[in-house]
Formats: sequence, C-alpha cells, structure tokens
Amino acid sequence: MNAHMTHLQALESEAIHVMREVAAELSNPVLLFSGGKDSIVLLRLAEKAFRPGRFPFPLMHVDTGHNFPEVIEFRDRRVAELGERLIVASVQESIDRGRVVEEFAPPHPRASRNRLQTTTLLDAIEEHSFDAAFGGARRDEERARAKERIFSFRDDFGGWDPKNQRPELWNIYNGRIRRGESVRVFPLSNWTELDVWEYIAVENLEVPSIYFAHEREVFQRDGMLYAMCEHMQLIDGEQPFRASVRYRTVGDMSCTGAVRSTAADLGSVVAEIAATRVTERGETRADDRVSEAAMEDRKVAGYF
Repeated sequence: MNAHMTHLQALESEAIHVMREVAAELSNPVLLFSGGKDSIVLLRLAEKAFRPGRFPFPLMHVDTGHNFPEVIEFRDRRVAELGERLIVASVQESIDRGRVVEEFAPPHPRASRNRLQTTTLLDAIEEHSFDAAFGGARRDEERARAKERIFSFRDDFGGWDPKNQRPELWNIYNGRIRRGESVRVFPLSNWTELDVWEYIAVENLEVPSIYFAHEREVFQRDGMLYAMCEHMQLIDGEQPFRASVRYRTVGDMSCTGAVRSTAADLGSVVAEIAATRVTERGETRADDRVSEAAMEDRKVAGYF
C-alpha cells in the first residue's frame, strides 16, 4: 500500500477492488440500493470502479412499503441521475401473493414488515437469477456482522452458515459457486460508521434530508423515538411531541428510531458520530433488539 495513501483512500481502493472482482468472477450481480448512507457510498464506489461505462449490474431495493417518503424520493432521483436500472422488489406484492403473512398488520402498535423482507429478497434473487448481491453491511454494525467475510456464501435456499465460509487471504477472493448458490458481497466490511460519514463529506455526496437534524413529531417507546406516521399506532400512555431529531439509519418506519440531535450539516454529523459509543443499529433499530442473536437468526434464514 502506498505510504502516502490516507485511511479513506485505502478503504476506497479495497472496495473498488472487491467490486471489480465480482464483475469479473460472477455472471449476474446486483447492487442493493435503499437510499441509505451505506448504499449511497456503494454507488459512488461503483461510479469510480466502472465509469464512464454503465454499471455491469442493475440496482435493487427491497421495499417494505413503510419507508420514509424522503428516502424513496431521494432513491428515485439518484437512480435517474445515474441513468441506471432500478428493480423494486415489493414486500406488499409478497403479502398480496400469499408468500408472507404479516404478524401484525398496520396500524397495529407492533406492526413491522422488516422480517418479511427476507422472502421478498430471496424471491427476487431467484426470479432474476442473480448470483451475487452487493450490500452495504459493515462489521462494526452488529455482532453477527462481525463474523461475516467480504464474500458471504449462501446455499441454494439463500441461507448463511457462518462455519461454512471461505478464507480470504491477501485480498484474494474465491467466487466460484455451484448452480443455485449465490454470494452476498460487502465491500464496506472494514469501514466504520465514522468512515462512511467522513467519505460522504470528502466526496460531498448528497444524502436524504432525514440524516440531518429536523423538527419532527415523535413518540417514545421502549427507549426509542419513533416518527408519528400512518404505519404506527400509539399504545396507552404514549404521547406525541415535537423534537429536534435525526436518523442514523433509514430502515422501515415501524422499527427505525431517531436520535435527539442538532447536527444539521455534514461536519456536525461527523463530529457527533465521532463522539458516540453506541452503534447505529444498537441505538435505533428495534428489529435487532428482539434477542441477543436477532441479526444472526435472520442472516441464517437468508437476510443480509
């Protein structure tokens, strides 16, 4: 590695290498793009890896139907700017077709479609015969993520076995798979949340407005602040109130909490993240609080 290369440049170089390796080794990749910060960075890395040509893969979003409208607006605009193809895999369609059943339908107080995404994702991978899917997961997010390799091999049911993964020595990746198998690829594995925000600042990338402090009507539940919306119903004793908040992660509105913040620009967000000691999933994602092994259980079943 060049002695003059900065930390971010080294991470960028590794991620671009991973992306080009997948394009060379696998025949039909896809890049998951939700409009969130990690997938925004993936898009920039793809630009650096493949421009001025088109990306050698489409983009795909597994849409729960309960996303923040600001994020969906940003997603569509960004894809249009890039001139790339977006596939929207709809959880609502999975429900309509009877592929999945909602445990609690909105506006039930505990309604969440987040766990239903796995079936929608696996169906879309099968429908389009994707053999590799890029995701923005990072090892610092959650304990189960820390077990993950950059190339994460999945069986023909989309399942993940942490004991059946391949060694990755000296940035050499073995992408050979049998028919029906697929690979999840995580170019940002070695990045931290702070790295992501510093890269967004250095590259001056646009992100959805909800990542910055804004006043919003919220309510408190299980120690988290949720946005008032048509997908959520208050439980006895809960009261809505207005607060200055921002989001560290942009998942489903029914399971993604906000944090109190006054960080209204990139510099302030970077400073705030540098001072925090809690991961964004640990602080703001109810779906990871279900049990000690919530994320691992979902990954084994085929989730990212």
